[in-house]
Amino acid sequence: MTRGKRTAELKVHLLREGIVESTHLVQAVVSDDRGRTLTTAGSPETACFIRSALKPLQALAVTTTGTLERFGLTDRDLAIICSSHQGNVEQARQAFNILWRCDIDPSALQCPTPAGKASPLQYNCSGKHAGMLAVCQQRNFPLSSYLQRNHPVQQLILGKVAELLRMPPDEFISAHDDCGAPTYYMQLGQMATLYAQLASGNSLDMERIVRAMTHHPAMVAGEGQFDTELMRLAEGELVSKAGAEGIQCIGRVGEGLGLAIKVADGAKRAKYAVAIHLLKQMGWITPAIAEVLTETYMTLGKFNRLEVVGELSMA
Repeated sequence: MTRGKRTAELKVHLLREGIVESTHLVQAVVSDDRGRTLTTAGSPETACFIRSALKPLQALAVTTTGTLERFGLTDRDLAIICSSHQGNVEQARQAFNILWRCDIDPSALQCPTPAGKASPLQYNCSGKHAGMLAVCQQRNFPLSSYLQRNHPVQQLILGKVAELLRMPPDEFISAHDDCGAPTYYMQLGQMATLYAQLASGNSLDMERIVRAMTHHPAMVAGEGQFDTELMRLAEGELVSKAGAEGIQCIGRVGEGLGLAIKVADGAKRAKYAVAIHLLKQMGWITPAIAEVLTETYMTLGKFNRLEVVGELSMA
């Protein structure tokens, strides 16, 4: 991995009537689709779990196996497979649609049922799980053990990620995400590279994932959620997926560039503030879009707001 321009890690201040009340430390990396680090705030070697930002890459198991075609799945289905949704009726029905088309009973889902809800279909990862089960149905893999690390569908996913990063699959460190599926421990530079490749347009399988997410952003998160609003405002120019514990990944569609962000303390508010700040600095969004996002995600109330200190050094 080529080392690019490096600056100090970013700081996000919570200001209460202009006075700093809290501070979050944030690292960010921009890479290209060849795995070269172009610029970084902090260290591109910083490692953490990619969490739900992995979902568009996990969806490669669906787009590369003929699963979409066999079961007549649509881009809306693919978008919910990539999603961390809110569990509303429309989103839960979309996850159910995948299982219905594949002739899989919803009881096969092994993601949790959210507190106060009636079904695992309402869990934010139900689309991802439905996609994994659809691949199992297509390939005649066992349904009951689909979350185990050594299950063929998980090995298929790991193989796709390893291929993109040009690494042996056995070098990856995995752990179970909150939904029970494996997630992977990797460097921020690797996350940025994955999103650069996702957005590059060099693969029809990844291009379809990007098209599904950008054409159906409400499926990916939900009304008022950052990923949905950013992709809606960017009108197909950015693909965005959040992960828990301060992870945010964004790809610039058609240009083979990816941005990965990690907030040290895992704060959601800080990753959105940094994303808006850097997207505006790099020219990935217009000042008008930045203003709309700032009003929503950086103005927290009548008396407090977020401020980002630091820049990426752009050659």
